[in-house]
Amino acid sequence: MTTDETVLALRDVRAELGGRPVLRGVDVTVGRGEVVALLGANGSGKSTAVRTAIGQVSATSGSVELFGTPLKSFREWARVGYVPQRTSAAGGVPVTVTEVVSSGRLARTRFGLFRKADREAVRQALELVGMADRARDSVTTLSGGQHQRVLIARALACEPELLIMDEPMAGVDLASQEMLAATLREQVAGGASVLLVLHELGPLEPLIDRAVVLRDGCVLHDGPPPRAVGQHALPGHDHVHPHAPEGTGPIRTGLLS
Repeated sequence: MTTDETVLALRDVRAELGGRPVLRGVDVTVGRGEVVALLGANGSGKSTAVRTAIGQVSATSGSVELFGTPLKSFREWARVGYVPQRTSAAGGVPVTVTEVVSSGRLARTRFGLFRKADREAVRQALELVGMADRARDSVTTLSGGQHQRVLIARALACEPELLIMDEPMAGVDLASQEMLAATLREQVAGGASVLLVLHELGPLEPLIDRAVVLRDGCVLHDGPPPRAVGQHALPGHDHVHPHAPEGTGPIRTGLLS
């Protein structure tokens, strides 16, 4: 259940990548206990928006606040869990599943020393994503969907109040998608807030309270999630079919174009 408390706020945020404007005055808020989906076509600014929210990309203007604190002054990073776009869980380093997930707990430890509560949090995170039986395995032995589960467990290990996930459903099988939906349902029931970058809602649709649709770095829609399923159904979606003749412009669909 949401409250009036805002845990994340981007207000009139503008940002550039390589000198090219990507966000053009974006407003995105997430309330306590709210699940917000950030939708839009490739290149619309979704990932840049979440990376700006956690300081990986600097805003050129506007403001970003976490839990009511300006981003430049925010230090309580244990309250925020972040799952980046799908990557290898260890970047090619031969470490175990437990070691990767434990790294997400460091912000909660004192001087990096793990206590019983820290080890229990790691164990529970692995249980939540269905990877407890692979705890001692090297991440190099995992499938793509299992890598994604480990990254999610790493974010959950710090017991975050705000969970930010960039394309968590991309390239994973239906079982992993359904696992993610069940995991998020449990987190939200415990009071967590969630911001999800998605191409389509899929099994997460019942959890979404609000959808923010971006187009060309601007907010096109902020309100109830689009009822139609699939990227092509997003308001204002532009796409170029790979089989279209060279030079063909984007095909525009949606009610808000």
